[in-house]
Amino acid sequence: MKKFLAIVLALAMVMSLGAVAFAAEEPDVSGLKVGVFWYAFSDAFLSTVRASLNEQLEEAGIDYDDFDANNTQATQLEQVQTAVTNGYNVLVVNLVTSGSADAAEQILQAAGDLPVIFFNRAVEGDGEEHTVLDAHENISFIGTDAPEAGHMQGQMIGEFLMENYDEVDLNGDGAISYAMFMGDAANVEAIYRTQFGVEDADAILTENGKPALVYFNESNTDKYQLDPNGAWSSAAAFDFMSTNLAEYSEANGNMIELVIANNDDMAIGAISALQAVGYNMGDGECTKIPVFGVDATQVAQDAIAADQMTGTVKQDNVGMAAAITGVLKGLAGESTMADAVSAVAESDEMFSVAEGFANKLFVAYAPFTA
Repeated sequence: MKKFLAIVLALAMVMSLGAVAFAAEEPDVSGLKVGVFWYAFSDAFLSTVRASLNEQLEEAGIDYDDFDANNTQATQLEQVQTAVTNGYNVLVVNLVTSGSADAAEQILQAAGDLPVIFFNRAVEGDGEEHTVLDAHENISFIGTDAPEAGHMQGQMIGEFLMENYDEVDLNGDGAISYAMFMGDAANVEAIYRTQFGVEDADAILTENGKPALVYFNESNTDKYQLDPNGAWSSAAAFDFMSTNLAEYSEANGNMIELVIANNDDMAIGAISALQAVGYNMGDGECTKIPVFGVDATQVAQDAIAADQMTGTVKQDNVGMAAAITGVLKGLAGESTMADAVSAVAESDEMFSVAEGFANKLFVAYAPFTA
């Protein structure tokens, strides 16, 4: 890794109000020129990460620029190549093609010997673990333990249904029909959320003598509706749910009784469609279809407070930004990438190094219902 012009005392990292603070003298970050590459500015959750990261980088005095790939991997690769030519010396990359070792390797080839911090979107798919992160010394990944959100969501759903089963079972057939909105078929987070959001809910139901969830459209063997653009968008969920409700309704005796979404943006889209036909108005009078998402965006929190949405899983945007900022400070202090990751992990219990890795940092999820 290129050495940066910086002299620093040993870092003693502590967390304060969700941001990484340093008990010892701050490193000299003046040698850093950071390019932050986003898969899409339009992503609702990542826009909150970007706002928090920008705030923390500015507070730390770190020189940075944001780049929007607009959900196109080729564009992101070109942006990285141009940034390297223009003298950026650390790359922070939110990979467009999640879980693609090939896409990650292309970025790393363009980066040369520059340090690269991947974040949020996986650089290795199932069965490819360690193929990228173990092959390079100057890289790291900051994200989440992908199955965790699905497990939390599934547990929330199962427990909610056991407490409200008869109310949710609108047609009284003894089973709960659900719709599932999936963001991106190749994204490991979406895969596990789709799987465990249902499996873990089913486990709670069956353990308590209730039947497993029933997908509302038996002809759809995938048992989910996929954003065709891989954008996890509210618009896609709104369109799907509006079409669904034209056929599946209380009047027809086959109403969708539960909505599970891979993220809050899709959950909000589904709620908008429900509201268009008189559900989930938050007025205490109309019927509320339980809707669950992931991210705990402010819009989702407001919808939960207004009794329009039931629950979500908090993905910590401030914590993710703090982890990235902490690793950058470590690099400015001439730490190795692994040491910088370790220092952040030791700073707060919300962070942990993934088992079997030295350069993979997890930011914890948390359930959110109020």
